[in-house]
Amino acid sequence: MPFLKQSLAALFLTTSLASASIHSSAQKLYVPISNPDWTRDRQPFRIAGNLYYVGTFDLASYLITTPKGHILINTGITGSDTAIRKHIEALGFKVTDIKILLATHAHFDHVGAMAAMKRMSGAQLMIQEKDAPIMADGGNSDFDFGGKGPMFPPVKADRLLHNRDVVSLGDMQITVLHHPGHTKGACSFLFTVKDEKRSYRVLIANMPSILDETKLPSMPAYPEVGKDYAHTLDTMPKVQFDLFLASHAGQFDLDKKYKPGSGYHPEVFFDRKGYEAALEVLHKAYLKKAAK
Repeated sequence: MPFLKQSLAALFLTTSLASASIHSSAQKLYVPISNPDWTRDRQPFRIAGNLYYVGTFDLASYLITTPKGHILINTGITGSDTAIRKHIEALGFKVTDIKILLATHAHFDHVGAMAAMKRMSGAQLMIQEKDAPIMADGGNSDFDFGGKGPMFPPVKADRLLHNRDVVSLGDMQITVLHHPGHTKGACSFLFTVKDEKRSYRVLIANMPSILDETKLPSMPAYPEVGKDYAHTLDTMPKVQFDLFLASHAGQFDLDKKYKPGSGYHPEVFFDRKGYEAALEVLHKAYLKKAAK
């Protein structure tokens, strides 16, 4: 099945990190080798209603706008704040109007520029409680990559989030869905946006991929990792939504669904089958690794 083959390649390409490291004397950050698509530019665009894509070619960042200010979800790797700011301004919005910062999980490729965006905007950072310590030490306590020093500039959370918490701003209400495993505090976000024709239930999914470094069913730094993956893989297929998005563009085949300049087409993100197929691939990978 072509979709499954392509999805599998995209999922593993965007989530498998090398164990080698690069040291920057300026930032003094330990950083696993990254994917060039993480810094490659992608034209920002309107996804649906007041929801916009402002990330790089593969590292998805989302802007949700409201009359009371804006919400930014994920910031890519360290240094991505420059591109994100450019994208937000190109869409006609101001970074200083961002009031809330969120993240699907505290890995350096999604929160590397969080400290910079917080300084730039003055926004409140809200993170799932189990990922807050990782944010605060720049990833040094991460159960897979920790112990080598910070991987991104540390930043403290202003609010700790829990499963089914609601993040509100203006007329927006975002429900936090705790989907642990990839990190202890990994979570997806569920919310509704509207345009002139209809409303759309949106899922920004934290897909439960398993890194090579993760050991199942248990690790000293994460004893519940196997149980958490099992819970997440059981829970995620039950989530109801219209539009499927994720932390990595490759995880929801963005490059196939939307081409620069192709206009406003929310319907291309109606992809329940793609979501279920991707979860099935990940479930099989989990069972294979758990059996070792």
